[in-house]
Amino acid sequence: MYVTQKLASEAVAAVLDGRNLTDVLARQRSREALEPRQRAAIQDISYGTLRRWGEIEFMLGQLLSRPDTDPALRALLATGLYQLGWGRAAPHAIVDHAVKVASRIQAGRGKGLVNAVLRNFLRRKDELLAAARQDERARWNHPGWWVAAMREAYPEHWQAVLAANDQHPPMSLRVNLRQGTREAYLAELEAEGLAAAADGAAGLRLAQPVPIERLPRFQDGACSVQDIGAQWAAPLLDVADGMRVLDACCAPGGKTGHLLELADCTLTALDADAERLRRVASNLERLGLAAELKVGDAGQPAGWWDGQPFDRILADVPCSAAGVARRHPDIKWLRRPDDFAQFATQQAAILAALWGCLKPGGKLLYVTCSVFPQENQQQVADFLSRHADARRLPLPDHLPDDGQLLPNDRHDGFFYALLYKTPT
Repeated sequence: MYVTQKLASEAVAAVLDGRNLTDVLARQRSREALEPRQRAAIQDISYGTLRRWGEIEFMLGQLLSRPDTDPALRALLATGLYQLGWGRAAPHAIVDHAVKVASRIQAGRGKGLVNAVLRNFLRRKDELLAAARQDERARWNHPGWWVAAMREAYPEHWQAVLAANDQHPPMSLRVNLRQGTREAYLAELEAEGLAAAADGAAGLRLAQPVPIERLPRFQDGACSVQDIGAQWAAPLLDVADGMRVLDACCAPGGKTGHLLELADCTLTALDADAERLRRVASNLERLGLAAELKVGDAGQPAGWWDGQPFDRILADVPCSAAGVARRHPDIKWLRRPDDFAQFATQQAAILAALWGCLKPGGKLLYVTCSVFPQENQQQVADFLSRHADARRLPLPDHLPDDGQLLPNDRHDGFFYALLYKTPT
């Protein structure tokens, strides 16, 4: 437990210092020789601490006499409180190992503090948790500005949206229907003792998340891990054999693979990040599919487009990722209200640029994994007001009319707007 507590607290400290949790954990894994169970434990503790950071931060305020505690000790206390409040390990072991980790920080001067704070929490646990529920930031585990924005955008659902972000996300699979039926793969899962339920055209929701190593024939491309909400993107474009299709901002390639599973189209997969594009290549190789991969800025077609218009375009634009905050809990604490103006400018530029690459009579699907209206409804409304040749098409009955999916126990939060380019 010593190693997991040490590395988990270091990861939380890095996030509170402004760094991305996924990147921090990836660097730890490349640097440290960790067993799978240690990697899983570090991820569980760091993710859990950040999902509950509002409550934990509140309780630290009650337990610490000085607000200027060393950041490394503060993060160690935070992970300790998470383990004591929501973990399954024995409390005495959590405290003992946290004190050992503290002996390596500030020449061990914080050992007494860590021991005292964690044991004080155990004595006052019920009282502190009850007090946290009276504080809005702690109650919802979101910054106050985020809570206010959700309350305004979704007067009837804001509490459910915030509560969903604090939960563990479901694990869903997309069965590669080029290799077999969903029912056949479901039988393979059941043979391995994995329970799942059918959802959507090719989806399966697992009863419990598992490492991908346990999924039958995963490395052979039999399935992909993809949220049910994300699986609704590719079918909306009704791709057909022979079409020219662009997947803009494609990394890590989940929707790219899905488009190619649906039709024998000529697909260009574009992303500005060469490293992330290599992940797309790896995913396609696993699935046995192929696309033309290009590094380029979706908002600057002159750098990558050959001038031949596309029949279909998937514009999965950069966004706040607020709809997948439970999968990336650092987002809640790293985003700032003024980030949205920058996202809106970038999204508008990409949408306008890609529209010029679309064939008249073609379709473009605008996608975000956000629940903030300024990235979604407002962005599309502004676009339609500036483009007389654009028309928004209705979505199928299984999707909300306004295209806004809110996170719940079935899927993450997404926004879809299907746009049709009228022939001149």
